[in-house]
Amino acid sequence: MARMAGRRAVAAVPVLLLVTFGVFAVAAASPFDPVKAYAGTAGLTASQENLDQLRANLGADQPLVPRWWDWLTSALTGDLGDSSVMRQPVADVIAERIGWSVLLAAAAFAVAVLAGTVLGVLAARRQGGMLDRTVTSAAYTLEAAPAFWLGLLAIWVFALKLGVLPAGGLTDTASDTVTFGQVASHLVLPALVLGFSQLPWFLLYVRQGVADALEEDPVRGARARGLSERTVLLGHALRSGLLPVLTLIGSRVPELITGALLVETVFSWPGIAAATVQAAMSVDFPLLAALTVLATAAVLLGNLLSDLLYALADPRVGFHG
Repeated sequence: MARMAGRRAVAAVPVLLLVTFGVFAVAAASPFDPVKAYAGTAGLTASQENLDQLRANLGADQPLVPRWWDWLTSALTGDLGDSSVMRQPVADVIAERIGWSVLLAAAAFAVAVLAGTVLGVLAARRQGGMLDRTVTSAAYTLEAAPAFWLGLLAIWVFALKLGVLPAGGLTDTASDTVTFGQVASHLVLPALVLGFSQLPWFLLYVRQGVADALEEDPVRGARARGLSERTVLLGHALRSGLLPVLTLIGSRVPELITGALLVETVFSWPGIAAATVQAAMSVDFPLLAALTVLATAAVLLGNLLSDLLYALADPRVGFHG
């Protein structure tokens, strides 16, 4: 396991280098001017001399490669630079927001995996039945629905029409302190929306995996020995049926990140998404590069985690990958 993780870590280095260089290359080709974005309305009346000085202070006057190399060498020492749009160190921006993003993603992932597993197993038990047709139809509908549309629909129904849940933010409008109760109530809608946007894949994978496992010889043998249907389903078919889901966990990380970006924006959740959007629109090189590296690292870790889980669940695979 350690050797496999070590090989993946070594292979991740060139990937991260290419990703950071790509971010700087795309940002350099962008029509947006980071200096004007930083200056805001003051940039409309500022002299060219002041703008040039500001450009030099931000390092925006350097060519692409030196700018990327300066950021990279500083990042390796722990200095991620300063965010021009947030007006604070990039490390502080990430530290203040990453916890809220992790909380949202973890809650949504739990919803998707648990609900998808339960519904998938129930659908697989009676293939072609009413529950199976209803659940799979709902899954395909959710699969085609954009996360931001689900978010807007949830706000309209539960916040505006029913008034049972807050529409967004982290705390109530009149509150200036963060409490567990307020965070929990504000987390419900974005976590459910993000979770349900990822649920179809888990549901359909579990349904198909369990349905296939129910037709295998070991399961038929367990039934022939007189074991109860519950024991056969949970003790035999479910384990075999969940193996494909373990590989799905890692592959869904990119979609989870993309979905979180949209959901956090819709619900004004104070996570990494808002900073990413602002960094992209303002061509904030240091912040954009750091956030992109963070997202890429999350994807690589997700793929490694799915491989490790699959190998642990199925000893035949081993740790040779």
